[in-house]
Amino acid sequence: MTRFPRVQVTTMPDKKQDHVRDKGDPSALIDERIEQLGDWRGAKLAKIRALIKQAVPEVIEEWKWRGVPVWEHAGIICTGETYKNVVKMTFAHGASVADPARLFNSSLEGNTRRAIDFHEDDVIAEEALKALIRAAAERNVSHKSKSSRSTKKAGSS
Repeated sequence: MTRFPRVQVTTMPDKKQDHVRDKGDPSALIDERIEQLGDWRGAKLAKIRALIKQAVPEVIEEWKWRGVPVWEHAGIICTGETYKNVVKMTFAHGASVADPARLFNSSLEGNTRRAIDFHEDDVIAEEALKALIRAAAERNVSHKSKSSRSTKKAGSS
């Protein structure tokens, strides 16, 4: 039997990320981001956030990757990034979610993610967006239950 030496992995803390993490409640950090933006991007992000909460009331808000709002339900549903000319809503597994209203308009070339870029004058198709959010959450739940079944099968043999 070959024995491999134990390897201890250490990482250097990211000061900026630790600073954000130390601030506390992700929902409060998202509130703060919306307020700091103070323009159409903040209003658009607040509207998107409200629609997410309407679509999936049990959604969990997170604050990741140096200040990106993230919404989760059995995994990441989507993120809400803000840029100079766009508010980007990226769906973690958007390529696996049906989009009958054809809302996805960005990151279309990948095999996993899909995104919606909202510009200042864009009107949000609220019902279609809520349906897409619900479909993404349902995809996460379905995927999670499939993986737990396969783990149980593997463990029982």
